[in-house]
Amino acid sequence: MTKRHLRLGVNIDHVATIRNARGGGHPDPVRAADLAVRAGADGITAHLREDRRHISDDDIAALVETIPAPINLEMAATDEMVAIAVRHRPDAVCIVPERREERTTEGGIDVVASRDRLASVVRVLKQAGIEVTMFIEPAPAQIEAASAIEAFAVELHTGAYCNAIAGERERRRNEIAAAAALAERLGLECHAGHGLTYETVGPIAAIPQIVELNIGHFLIGEAIFCGLEASMQRMRAVMDEWRRVAVPALQS
Repeated sequence: MTKRHLRLGVNIDHVATIRNARGGGHPDPVRAADLAVRAGADGITAHLREDRRHISDDDIAALVETIPAPINLEMAATDEMVAIAVRHRPDAVCIVPERREERTTEGGIDVVASRDRLASVVRVLKQAGIEVTMFIEPAPAQIEAASAIEAFAVELHTGAYCNAIAGERERRRNEIAAAAALAERLGLECHAGHGLTYETVGPIAAIPQIVELNIGHFLIGEAIFCGLEASMQRMRAVMDEWRRVAVPALQS
């Protein structure tokens, strides 16, 4: 298999978290997005939550209007969020589960259980010219359901892999590899993300069917110590090094 370029999507949510902790306009997540693109990010991700705990509606409007790179809007499959996406028309939307009490997205959306509702959301967004991704666990049934509702892509949740230890982490990585292979066979573009760090990103980057990684909290945290450009450059270097290895994904 040809070693395809592995895209890096940078999630700038937590720049807005810092801004909102004190109020006002600093630091500006749109400025961070612009810096990330100039430093080599392939795209920008932002999660507009129901409670607006970090990214705001104005942030989404400004990102779409001013950032010269693909904008990926993470959102719940609610009527409010669908209307916002149709109004602002980001390049892509990633559908995620959302609970008010969670600190961060804790797992993938259940496409199997919500198939009819999600199929309707996909139709509306596709009619608006927006590519739709489902953020899911690396389970065959979820991938097959995402294909059935005609999603453009799946993003495989890497949280359990990142939090695992030793042999368990290898097992989780193999699940992701098998899921990525299945997604490709079904014609879905395959992305991955959640909790990835310099130490955990490599084995995921080496899965050749995965074409995009979305990373945010870790990069923003590291930027406190070394700057956003430097944190991204190191992540990019680790991704590229492991991509050259390109370990074949297991077949499911």
